Amino acid sequence: MRAVIQRVSEASVSIAGNIHGSIGQGLLILLGIEPADTREDADWLIKKIVNLRIFNDADGVMNRSLTDVGGQLLVVSQFTLFASCKKGNRPSYIRAAGHDIAVPLYDYFIGQAATLSRQPVATGVFGADMQVALLNDGPVTICIDTKNRE
Repeated sequence: MRAVIQRVSEASVSIAGNIHGSIGQGLLILLGIEPADTREDADWLIKKIVNLRIFNDADGVMNRSLTDVGGQLLVVSQFTLFASCKKGNRPSYIRAAGHDIAVPLYDYFIGQAATLSRQPVATGVFGADMQVALLNDGPVTICIDTKNRE
């Protein structure tokens, strides 16, 4: 599982011109899933994300987590995080999980995110053509791959 985590002042995802999900201060998570991913990967990843100390404290130091600041989550599926650009100029997406594996893990991840953050999680729609708008805060952008766990 790969995630690109962006600290935002606000973010939203629209489908066919209509806002499907939006948040204020919090984290936008672009989530990619590969066939080898499991619920254990999802559990580790969401626990890591909600506890990342990437929000400023009173002294302006990144020392507070999403839960510390009461931040919100917007999770958007993004199979292109597993693009391979090894050959030629057209990326290959064969490393991304198909719907049969990815959708249940995506839904599980969202459920765990709601549980750990103790609030509803805004989402996109798996497989939809989405437009994501965000106002980066910082900017702070972090990439995490559950296979590296670093």
